[in-house]
Amino acid sequence: MYEWNKTQLIAITGMFTAIIFLLMFMGIGFLPLPFVRPTILHIPVIIGALLMGPKYGALLGFMFGLASMLFATYNPGATSFIFSPFINLPGTDNGSLLALLVAFVPRILVGIIPWYVFVGLRKLLPPKLAIANYAIAGIVGSLTNTLLVMHFIYVFFADSWNSALAAPAPIDAIYAAIWGLIAANGVPEAITAAVLVAAIVGTLVIVIEKTLNVLKR
Repeated sequence: MYEWNKTQLIAITGMFTAIIFLLMFMGIGFLPLPFVRPTILHIPVIIGALLMGPKYGALLGFMFGLASMLFATYNPGATSFIFSPFINLPGTDNGSLLALLVAFVPRILVGIIPWYVFVGLRKLLPPKLAIANYAIAGIVGSLTNTLLVMHFIYVFFADSWNSALAAPAPIDAIYAAIWGLIAANGVPEAITAAVLVAAIVGTLVIVIEKTLNVLKR
């Protein structure tokens, strides 16, 4: 979006990385809505990608994946083996390296895909609809995370994930259970991402453009 210099890119990347780790380790990256707890941890990744492009968005996505893996390792829950290879699968004495794919690949793509959606929509939408562009990019980024993580879980850990649940689904209904969680968590997360990304990026763009105008005088 802007022609940042190297120092600025490093500083902005460091700022968003710090936000990601703070949200993760302080336990405030989840919204306590009724019945679901949508995450907002992917939002700094999406915002960073829209401001700096897919290269740095992917780097922020990697940091999100790293924070997720570390949190799962040091604060393990029933299904933490999905995100950390250092947590044993249920009924075994070992973890799985496939957890690295779940933890990192979707999160890296969260920093890439929204940028290209944003660029494509910017060519189609007039400038006055920029907020809508930011919101759509937020939705796409959120759904990228939710859909890929849940489908990776199904492909790599379906039986282990299901057995770790408090109320396991019948074997032939595991995929339906996956989609149930996608609907329960993915929709609130996407709505949250749309609102926050549009509000934050819209505000940052105004501040950045005013600052740049002052510097040009």
